[in-house]
Amino acid sequence: MKCAFCNTEVEKGRGFLYAKKDGSTYFFCSTKCRNNQLGLKRVGKKAPWVRRKKKPEETKKAKKAAPQQKK
Repeated sequence: MKCAFCNTEVEKGRGFLYAKKDGSTYFFCSTKCRNNQLGLKRVGKKAPWVRRKKKPEETKKAKKAAPQQKK
């Protein structure tokens, strides 16, 4: 399973499961992630300590290697 805030893999039997009244569920790896999303209403991709993997198109090497189109 993956954490809803920081998107890290969590082993089975670890972490926290949060269920909302509407039936949607969130799985968190730690209390830090749970408090940041639910209590402080922060966005995971904007948190400085969260390490998210970038898509190949977003990396600097891919931008340099891609041919640029002229108008």
